[in-house]
Amino acid sequence: MAFEAEAGAALLIREGRREDLPAVVAIERASFPTPWSERAFRSLFARPDAVLLVAELEGRVVGHAAAWFLGDRGELADLAVDPSVRRRGIGRRLLGEVVGVAAERAAVELYLSVRVSNVAARRLYSAAGFRVVGRRRAYYRVPREDALVLGLEIPRPAPAVDDHEIR
Repeated sequence: MAFEAEAGAALLIREGRREDLPAVVAIERASFPTPWSERAFRSLFARPDAVLLVAELEGRVVGHAAAWFLGDRGELADLAVDPSVRRRGIGRRLLGEVVGVAAERAAVELYLSVRVSNVAARRLYSAAGFRVVGRRRAYYRVPREDALVLGLEIPRPAPAVDDHEIR
């Protein structure tokens, strides 16, 4: 799960660990008016249906994504990148890895909620193929704002062709 970020720095996307939580919570607090608590992130480790991914740049956690899966549906519940390293493709890479996990877990759709005013996030999700499928009125309380519900159909790999079927 590694790739080259700007200026040759290696970005690693990996599963989060408990020792990552202080950095994850700090990024969360810098990113949202109503951030998740450390306890909320810690609870993900006890859930077999959940995953916490972190982006690590030069040994430092600089982003995270949390998702869970039920049956053939997934929900991207949280994605944030440290403000000091935004606009370098880290959010895009985290999102791509979540979509990959969704495919591994046989999800056919992935959903998320995003603030109507969060233009940067909406652009990111749109570029990844997410489409508006609904609206939640006054979903966010601080500040009070609607959420758009976005959905993505998870691409399925093409079935393997058996040489014996070709005639």
